[in-house]
Amino acid sequence: MQSIMEWAEMGGYASFIWPCYILATVVLVAVLIQSLKAARDQETTLDSLKQAVRGQPQGETEREA
Repeated sequence: MQSIMEWAEMGGYASFIWPCYILATVVLVAVLIQSLKAARDQETTLDSLKQAVRGQPQGETEREA
């Protein structure tokens, strides 16, 4: 148990190291959540674009200018 406490104290630098670990974890989780949300939004956009293309007559994939 003593060795675990020594490890957690990080040689006296625990007050600097642990907040950095916490901050890094919070940032990584925030990036993960934002990335998953963006991916879900892009999938929704892709699905709506696919439905729009299916609604066009065959051969017409671009609007004529």
